[in-house]
Amino acid sequence: MTPLPYGHHWLDEVDVAAVLQALRSDWITQGPLIQRFEEEVARRCGALHAVAFSSGTAALHAACFAAGIGAGDEVITTPLTFVATSNAVLYTGGRPVFADIDPESLNLCPERALACVTPRTKAILPVHFGGLPCRLEPLHKIARERGLLLIEDGSHAFGAEWTDRRGVRRKVGSCSHSDMTTFSFHPVKHITTGEGGMVLTNRPELRDRLRRFRHHGIDSGGGAMQELGFNYRITDFQCALGLSQMERADAFLRRREELAGAYARRLEGLGLRWQSVGQGVRHSWHLRVVQLPLEELSVGRDDLLRQMREQGIGVQVHYLPVHLQPYYRRLMGTRPGDHPFAENYYSRALTLPLFPRMGEEDLERVVRVLRELLSGVGRKEPVWNSNR
Repeated sequence: MTPLPYGHHWLDEVDVAAVLQALRSDWITQGPLIQRFEEEVARRCGALHAVAFSSGTAALHAACFAAGIGAGDEVITTPLTFVATSNAVLYTGGRPVFADIDPESLNLCPERALACVTPRTKAILPVHFGGLPCRLEPLHKIARERGLLLIEDGSHAFGAEWTDRRGVRRKVGSCSHSDMTTFSFHPVKHITTGEGGMVLTNRPELRDRLRRFRHHGIDSGGGAMQELGFNYRITDFQCALGLSQMERADAFLRRREELAGAYARRLEGLGLRWQSVGQGVRHSWHLRVVQLPLEELSVGRDDLLRQMREQGIGVQVHYLPVHLQPYYRRLMGTRPGDHPFAENYYSRALTLPLFPRMGEEDLERVVRVLRELLSGVGRKEPVWNSNR
């Protein structure tokens, strides 16, 4: 039985031809395709500027650097994310401060973020978890009133959209309510460059700092090193792949939407809890996460995870909350109970396979296996409250 991964890239012969053409050109590193890719992503998202990087993590690091985050600065972020989000704060000498999630959207809760603001706070760094746009307007209000920067981690959310209070449709990446947005082009994301990332902004001074940072801190105009930077450059042949993938970005997104909807319909009646998507929002469905009704089941999440994997279904768990990671517990003294909503989600979460190349047979296989397992594990006896 062929294992079914939770995510997978989709390359075709057009993609391969585009990369080969770039490899046969005069430029394979710092050539013209990088700027073309940046311009295309910026145009699609509605931002003025885009700066490409060697990975999504490099993009996050660069955004924190461009924001001026340094020793003694605090950055409020969510515990429910991949460690790269908060690691980027540490790279620049700052301190991540975790605020708990909203249990319905699974995104950073603005009210809890506000409660974490101190005189040392420099920025807020929300994550559009799974591809669902977070509540940017209240976060933007907090940032502007407190003189903070707002940096969106959009690694899950390429193609996602939301509607502001005036009814204007906004794309994640437009930076209409933030200073910068980062993207990742890892193979399991919406489009891929192999590895790669990008920062979008509408502020030219941030664009210039980002460009210097990815090139050793060297100013491209005079060739002099202005500040300490890194070699975070992406290649031309990677951007050739990115440009080719952009041609199918809308088709990829539609297929993800189809699969996400099919899961909800075909797994109805099992007591599963799905991420809540509000009105006026377009979820980009990087992840299709579900929460199991553990209070009703006689087995735990890890048992179901193991059984599904034994049947070739590559379910995952996104993510162990960052404050429970061993490194962060040692570094910051965080512990279980610090962020109960994120921890409760994690205890019952499964990520189901979802990627554009999934066929109908793949979808039915996941649905059948999960239905069979949930139907066969047995249900706990209800606990009756005699005072009711």
